Amino acid sequence: MRYFITGTDTDAGKTYVTCLLLEALKKQGRLAAGFKPFCCGTRADSIALFEASGEGLTLDELNPVWLKTPASPFAASMIEGRLLDLESIHEVYHELAHRFEDVLVEGVGGWEVPLAPAYTAADFAQELGLPVIVVVNNKLGALNHTILTVKNIIARGMKCTGMILNHVAETRDSASISHRLILQDMFEVPVLGEVLHGETDGAALLEALS
Repeated sequence: MRYFITGTDTDAGKTYVTCLLLEALKKQGRLAAGFKPFCCGTRADSIALFEASGEGLTLDELNPVWLKTPASPFAASMIEGRLLDLESIHEVYHELAHRFEDVLVEGVGGWEVPLAPAYTAADFAQELGLPVIVVVNNKLGALNHTILTVKNIIARGMKCTGMILNHVAETRDSASISHRLILQDMFEVPVLGEVLHGETDGAALLEALS
């Protein structure tokens, strides 16, 4: 199982959902690894993925690029005077894919976050050639972000496996209740499931991907 997991924005819950899937894979006895090629600001998300992944993986393999500045990788790399070696990051992914049965690649921010001049996270995902899962921060305004993201994935000729509606906030606004129905009407891309606030079991999501 190999997927690129993107989000509708920087707080959509990509790490949370990816960790749920990794933990569910581990419970099935599968050798699974998270891969977060780019991390900006705190490294907490990478550490969470590391703890949810299987054995035989280092934190620096899981997260080869850690920029301390909380900004897009392109902006952070300019501020810190670092040049991203994209070729080496691809090599790390292929090494992990060789060693691990399942690899879940988590993007950074939203779908089109800039990584380098005229190059975005979407370009990186397209080069990997993995099917994409879109994690949706299910709140007022989510429809626009989700529709734009899914349409761009499809326009690039990539496979969008499905959307996961993540309830980041403890309380739900009235708009979020209708989102699943509307998104299913908009696309042939399925809604794989909904993750409630505080959800700790990813078994249902994993089954939807099987």
